[in-house]
Amino acid sequence: MIKKKIKNEEVAELSNATIYHFPKYTTMIVNLANGTAQATRPKVVGQMSELIQEFDGSSLEEWIDWYSSKKPTAIADATRKISALMAEIRKAIELIDDELIENWVKDLVYNKTYCGLKVQQAILRYVADLYNQDWSLANKEEESKGIDGYIGDVPVQIKADTYKQKGLLNEIIEAPIIFYEKKKDGLNIEFDPENFTK
Repeated sequence: MIKKKIKNEEVAELSNATIYHFPKYTTMIVNLANGTAQATRPKVVGQMSELIQEFDGSSLEEWIDWYSSKKPTAIADATRKISALMAEIRKAIELIDDELIENWVKDLVYNKTYCGLKVQQAILRYVADLYNQDWSLANKEEESKGIDGYIGDVPVQIKADTYKQKGLLNEIIEAPIIFYEKKKDGLNIEFDPENFTK
């Protein structure tokens, strides 16, 4: 058995793709803007996984021609959306000074860490109150078994709703799960009430 690595530049070269060179940090910033602007989502540039399946050519040039005929304004539309957001980012960068950075660090270290840890407690207490049950946080030994706390004598796990989307539910989880989603105005929670009404 042998293992080799083909670098991205080599893949592009072997595919006869144009190799673009970007100054340091620029792609990180454009990628951030793109994610916020949603400029390369399927509604703008098409569903790439489907389009590449439809394409029956064999060269990069054919792909460019074929794609351009299918989505004639997609590149310009995506570029325009990212450019508009980049203008907003440039304005925001001008507002970033040492005081703002320090406040950001404080918010992360103090507020978000503390509130993140307290989310479990708030959810346990809320659900326990709904069913007139006692609640408790798990101890270290229980946490090592995947238990976050108890509602009555029922062990529970508390997971962000992104846990479902990441396909992590393949793990063997014995305890009922309470899912939560953080919103600006609070927490949305989801759970099976049968677990707490027996």
